[in-house]
Amino acid sequence: MFQRIGQEYASRIYGADVVNSSDAAHFIVWKREGILAPFVPADVAMHYPADHHDPDGMFASFRVSLSPIAYNTNLVKREEAPKSYADLLDPKWMGKIVKAHPSYSGTILTATFQIVRELGWGYLEKLAKQKVMQVQSGTDPPKKLALGERAVMADGGEYNVLQSKEGGGPVEVVYPTEGTPLVVGPNAMFKNAPNPNAARLFQCYCFTPECQQLIVDFGALRSMHPLVKEKTGRRPFRDIKIMKEDPVGVEKASEDIKARYSRLFGV
Repeated sequence: MFQRIGQEYASRIYGADVVNSSDAAHFIVWKREGILAPFVPADVAMHYPADHHDPDGMFASFRVSLSPIAYNTNLVKREEAPKSYADLLDPKWMGKIVKAHPSYSGTILTATFQIVRELGWGYLEKLAKQKVMQVQSGTDPPKKLALGERAVMADGGEYNVLQSKEGGGPVEVVYPTEGTPLVVGPNAMFKNAPNPNAARLFQCYCFTPECQQLIVDFGALRSMHPLVKEKTGRRPFRDIKIMKEDPVGVEKASEDIKARYSRLFGV
């Protein structure tokens, strides 16, 4: 999506009104390029924490998710499941882990940046020796997990695991003791939006309690709107130790992360 928007704008094709991405670093680039339009929905102005909307009004956190560990409950007993990133290095998980790639997923790029910052590249060097099944999208590890193709996932979308579990799938989420990577998906309007009035209306709706409750209840995502209620049966966001997101840092380190990760995992 990021590449397509870049190609369209280079050709002066302005097809998109509103954009959302799981890679918040994209918005740093778009803002720097001057192609976003400032617009602050009323709910964002009244309710959203300062660290979840751009100070210049260019974007705000439409959705928040996490990239946790998870396991297949048919293959792993609860008491034997990993509880931390360090646990994934146990020889018993050799050849039993699935993981996504930061070159193909904004969620995984963000998660990898945070893991490297907190645990260092040395951790991933050790993990790479665990004969990890490497997939692309952040939505792929939960699928492999539910199918029983691997017993444990090292990263992936929390919402995919929750949706699978609530649909009867044999999966369970683990929030690592070191902290769980936080993944913010902002919304923004483009300066050259072909339908600017409709875009503003849509942006306003996206941040209402009604819409935010929908993404929580049916999308299994997290919301920063204080009037939105957590769904029963899920661990409340406030009770999860999270890693801090840094879109500016991700944007600067993006290419290095992709290159070093590919060398480590051989993909």
